[in-house]
Amino acid sequence: MAMSAPSENRGEWESKFGFIMAAAGSAVGLGNIWRFPYITGQNGGGAFVLVYLACVILIGVPLLFTEMGFGRMTKKSTIGAFKDTGANIFFKGFGAVLALLVSFFVLSYYGVIAGWTIGYIGKSITGATGSFAEFSSNPMNTIPLMGVFTLVTIFIVTKGISGGIEKAAKVLMPALFILIFVVAIRSLTLDGAMAGVDFYLNPDFSKIKAGTILAALGQAFFSMSIGWGIMITYGSYLPKSSNIVSSGVWVGFMDAGVALLAGFMIFPAVFAFGKSPEAGATLVFEVLPEVFSGMPGGPVIGALFFLLLTVAALTSSISMLEVPASYFVDEKKWSRKKSAWVVGALVFIFGVPSALSSVDGNFFANMSFPTFDGDAQGWFNIIDYWFGTFFIVIVALVTCIYVAWAMPISKIENEIHQGAPNWPPGSFASKAFVVFIKYICPIVIALVLLNMMGVLGVFAGGG
Repeated sequence: MAMSAPSENRGEWESKFGFIMAAAGSAVGLGNIWRFPYITGQNGGGAFVLVYLACVILIGVPLLFTEMGFGRMTKKSTIGAFKDTGANIFFKGFGAVLALLVSFFVLSYYGVIAGWTIGYIGKSITGATGSFAEFSSNPMNTIPLMGVFTLVTIFIVTKGISGGIEKAAKVLMPALFILIFVVAIRSLTLDGAMAGVDFYLNPDFSKIKAGTILAALGQAFFSMSIGWGIMITYGSYLPKSSNIVSSGVWVGFMDAGVALLAGFMIFPAVFAFGKSPEAGATLVFEVLPEVFSGMPGGPVIGALFFLLLTVAALTSSISMLEVPASYFVDEKKWSRKKSAWVVGALVFIFGVPSALSSVDGNFFANMSFPTFDGDAQGWFNIIDYWFGTFFIVIVALVTCIYVAWAMPISKIENEIHQGAPNWPPGSFASKAFVVFIKYICPIVIALVLLNMMGVLGVFAGGG
């Protein structure tokens, strides 16, 4: 099938460094700094870290190659990439359209979490008291802060690929690494911090069970922007001369690196103050503020920590807005500014119910919806379960099967070879890549999906 010409509004990455910073920024988000530490704490510390790294290398990076190559081959965002390669209604529906919806709906509640991080910068500096439950249940806090975060995201996306997203990523990502190092060093110098380091780095292999492996797969999967349509969209802005292999490896390395550094920020401080590393999602907004308050220089360190959370959230939100916005640029021929503002406004509107989900007695807090785990309570949790967790796996599985078998995979092999002369089709590296994408990755993703659906009950609770 002949491919339609790309829109003149599309733009292109100006440099390899800029693309890697933007793609890594998309992958590096709250999942690395918020989710990774508490998942690690719940799954045995060092043992989980080793399994997680193996999952990033063996599953995550090959999938990055695939999505980037798919995007660059078609020079279209997710829906256009499927449509222009002759996908049938099943692949377009459960691959392309669902990917766009995932990015849209996740961004709608992601802005709420990002608003919390902005608010906690102020709480850390001023020493304001009050629990996280009180803060998050006040719509006069959550909605304006979500609005500020959404406006910043829209502004960056309106400036285009090289002038907005790439330029912002070149500043935000180095700033993120600097902030992480500063907070990690302070955490490591606390009395009793080495107990946290020992928990984090000393693997107990008896902890590695089937559930641990699936938890590591899920974390690697969710943190690398796979199954969102993001890497297809970002790959579509790559010039043909760019090296997808080295770029994908760098993105995977930086994503895992930030997650690992997050552990050095959090576990030493948690152990130094006698807190539990298994505190779950409350670790960041309830346990850590208490830790910072008792630490010399705590208000400054706390403010820096929540600032880096905000930066991490912003680098991801930019890419999430770009996916639906690029659809209107490519398929409807809208201007970039119109696309970003319209989609951004809709994201804010759909985010309000998530912001209200923490308000006791509110309609959006009381609503429930069935999941494979029972019922999700509240709009925020419903959207998070279906779009932030379950449908991501569906999209990744469908995309993997489509690219590997329906296209077929030889097209992606040839695309990756452009700019990567050491990966010619038929070489050992290329053959290994094909085996992973055609067989290993679909099987692994299917196992994760079946486990989420409760079909593989034997795997549950293995962590």
